[in-house]
Amino acid sequence: MSRVVITGLGAITPIGNDVKTFWENMKAGTSGGAPITLFDASSYDIQIACEVKGFNPRDWMDRKVARRLSRSIQFSIAATRQALADANLEITPENAPRIGIVCNSGGGGVSGMEDATHKLIKSGSRGVSPFLITNIMLNAVSSLVSIELGTMGPLNSSALACASGNYAVLDAYHMIKRGEADAIIAGGTEAAISPVIFASFSRMGALSARNDNPDSASRPFDKERDGFVFGEGAVNFILESEEHAKGRGAKIYGEVMGGRLTSDGYHVTAPKPDASGVIAALKGAVESSGKTIEDVDTIFAHATSTPLGDIAETLGIKKVFGERAYQIPISATKSQVGHMLGAAGAVSALAAVKAIEEGIVPPTINYNTPDPECDLDYVPNNAREHKTDFALIDAFGFGGHNVVLAIGRYDENGAG
Repeated sequence: MSRVVITGLGAITPIGNDVKTFWENMKAGTSGGAPITLFDASSYDIQIACEVKGFNPRDWMDRKVARRLSRSIQFSIAATRQALADANLEITPENAPRIGIVCNSGGGGVSGMEDATHKLIKSGSRGVSPFLITNIMLNAVSSLVSIELGTMGPLNSSALACASGNYAVLDAYHMIKRGEADAIIAGGTEAAISPVIFASFSRMGALSARNDNPDSASRPFDKERDGFVFGEGAVNFILESEEHAKGRGAKIYGEVMGGRLTSDGYHVTAPKPDASGVIAALKGAVESSGKTIEDVDTIFAHATSTPLGDIAETLGIKKVFGERAYQIPISATKSQVGHMLGAAGAVSALAAVKAIEEGIVPPTINYNTPDPECDLDYVPNNAREHKTDFALIDAFGFGGHNVVLAIGRYDENGAG
């Protein structure tokens, strides 16, 4: 079966609306946390988030198209166009049947339903957009990106909550391995910073309450962590079969080497205390890649900055790697971009790809007070030069989803 390589990158994030800006800010330890501007949060207990800033959908699509699409779909189209340009891949009538899309989202257009409900109450049925359904259906992102770009290959969407972005890459990897496509646009998107959704997360007690210090509110693995900071954005990749990429002379950033999906079967929001699902996903991802645990150079953690989640992830890593766990740099992108939900795994995978390319591991910022139960090397506060040939990317979602990706340096002479 063909090897699966990464040839294009695209990003809309709270710390940059292109890959170059995102990565420079990630290395610099820049926080995307700030007071909420997308709605009036002055009466809320939690008033901060990691919003995408300065995004104009008309930079990426026709004005009429933009008006009909939800924010999450706009993000995904923008990230897709970036990735296609980066990969120098043009979609044509000839190659369209062999190009697919797997763009996942945790909440999809759920905020659109909220907005439509307000309009229904205020103006009656004629106040509701005829485009509501096609924006909130589960397959909306992949379908509308496909229609905008003209792809005709495999088209899929799946919702694994906060593991959705990672699973999009894993799903696309298997499609290419099976010979169903030559190239697939894969990634995650989310834009759910809306009054009702935000209120529910707040009532759940999942969010950080550091309204006075939004840039330091997300603090994975720190003893003083008090919850995650809501984020939004999109990251998409161009994945190709090795033969297709080499045949057109594409630049290859890295290789998707495997991954594993497991479940906890325990609780809808809390991680399983023994981390058994995490352990199985970590081990399975390494095994599927043909590597060993000794080959793992860096881990990009899910690391939500919640009291229970960070402990469970740390425990899982220690049980898999033993004493070697203390020698592996672990980076937490959510310390800078917040929790981008359905795009969370994809943004960590992007950081992994860039770490492999440049030999730099981005920092886990806001790490000031060590937690005895989180005692590994989290690359605190400053980026680090570190050669990464093989990385694991963790993503865990509500409902007990565990998805770990394995991404490595591309070696033309490797076995794949």
